[in-house]
Amino acid sequence: MMLPILENFKNTPHKSMYSCNYNLGERTNAGLTMPTGRIIAAASTAQLIPGDSCAYGSNKYFALCGLGGILSCGLTHTMVTPLDLVKCRLQVNPAKYKNVFTGFKVTLADDGVRGLARGWAPTFFGYSAQGLCKFGFYEYFKVLYSDILGEENSYVWRTSLYLAASASAEFFADIALSPMESIKVKIQTTPGFANTLREAAPKMYKEEGMNAFFKSVVPLWMRQIPYTMMKFACFERTVELLYKYVVPKPRAECSKGEQLIVTFGAGYIAGVFCAIVSHPADTVVSKLNQEKGLSALDVTKKIGFIGLWKGLMPRIVMIGTLTALQWFIYDFVKVTLALPRPPPPEMPASLKEKLANESKS
Repeated sequence: MMLPILENFKNTPHKSMYSCNYNLGERTNAGLTMPTGRIIAAASTAQLIPGDSCAYGSNKYFALCGLGGILSCGLTHTMVTPLDLVKCRLQVNPAKYKNVFTGFKVTLADDGVRGLARGWAPTFFGYSAQGLCKFGFYEYFKVLYSDILGEENSYVWRTSLYLAASASAEFFADIALSPMESIKVKIQTTPGFANTLREAAPKMYKEEGMNAFFKSVVPLWMRQIPYTMMKFACFERTVELLYKYVVPKPRAECSKGEQLIVTFGAGYIAGVFCAIVSHPADTVVSKLNQEKGLSALDVTKKIGFIGLWKGLMPRIVMIGTLTALQWFIYDFVKVTLALPRPPPPEMPASLKEKLANESKS
């Protein structure tokens, strides 16, 4: 799905603040090529840098970023299935499950240990598809929008660029996620309906047709687009600030392990904000897939403002850990596959010169 859209970028030079002017003779102790002084400057993204497995902005680069997204999202969401199950049940039946600890206790009593893994299959397949689109398209749109803005504007408006690129990517990612998310929530929150993906899918289609799988797309956009915008923009800026104010040396002098620790820390900080921003819509999605015939607005009116925030604390723990691990895995895949990893952006020399001339006048 992604490769045809990227065809226009194949073998085409692109200029953006993410195109690094590498010093080809310099290698860091992390085994990565870095630009001298970490200055971001315009260069052809079709240029293959020695030590990298592909050129930044190439189709191969976007495809491998998509692979990293599959691994980071599919594995992490599947890993926290038990917590997600309790969170969903708490959202749709707070009277029975009360809180996360009672939720685990009641679930174990009703379904046993195996019951905690209910919904793992649609979770894995759904979030793998979402991760492919989320990370692959994010990298694509980041390059596309940066090329449109130009080098200087891309730096000045970089937070807006992160927000726009991540929102665009998530639009497509949620369409890919919706069928499996609907199946997952139905399995987890409707007792006796189905225990497996193979059992639930045909039942849902028989009852509601294709609408059963896509009726939650709009609530998913409401939940996931703000979440993803926060996830990427907050992460990008947190990494930038950590290297500037916390890490005692430039990224070029950090080992791979040290860089991955920074990635994990920035990912966790971003995850906490993600959980808060997207939680009300997450509650609506859970309730919507539990009950037939209701719209998102109907659900919101029914549960009220306070009800929208049920299950927030377990979701903060889940999403904070999840987001940190996702960024860690994604960055680890980039390191392992020798993908280009430009350093945090710095002000272009041309913009520095303009600001210097303005201050003199």
